[in-house]
Amino acid sequence: MDANPSEAFDFARAAFLQSAPNLAACPPDVGAEVAFAGRSNAGKSSALNALARRGGLARVGKSPGVTRLINFFRLDEAGALRLVDLPGYGYARVSRAELRAWGRELHHYLAGRRSLRALVLFADCRLPLQEGDWQLLRWCAAAALPVRVVLTKADKLGRGAALAACRARARELAAAGCEAAGVQIFSAPKQWGVAELSEFLAARLAAPTVVESPS
Repeated sequence: MDANPSEAFDFARAAFLQSAPNLAACPPDVGAEVAFAGRSNAGKSSALNALARRGGLARVGKSPGVTRLINFFRLDEAGALRLVDLPGYGYARVSRAELRAWGRELHHYLAGRRSLRALVLFADCRLPLQEGDWQLLRWCAAAALPVRVVLTKADKLGRGAALAACRARARELAAAGCEAAGVQIFSAPKQWGVAELSEFLAARLAAPTVVESPS
């Protein structure tokens, strides 16, 4: 029987590596990383803290959309394995020109970052997927980048209703032609979905490069 891939990764060892205001300031494009994306207040930071089994790894902001930095967290001493917290979108109090510029940076990151193995899209399970979510899904599809959709705050609905929402989102993705590498529920307070997400991350971090260089 094959070993569980998550056993090879101890997410409790995760530590802050660096912040980058743009692609040029990112760590060297070597090793492997998985990026976390989603609307501001979707629960990305809470998920990072739940994976690391401690509350202080990623800062949970009280004012959505304030942080505009790409935050890298290393999973090994050398920093060859990383989780990447992308800035939230949807509530940012910045100009349209700044939003367009960041959109271009994000698109280039998803399409051209050779070490990027997958993207995890976080979305509130109580809400339908928003336009920003669909835009990310389309970009990832164009880059042949695997995406896992994680429906957060499932405890706000209860397990049964959250699972129903999960099935509904999966149907919507299939109808739109967006193939996701799984759709799951997640609750940081209840620890729902933490093991499932850990297994996905471990499998993708151990996977070979999948992103093609932009033409």
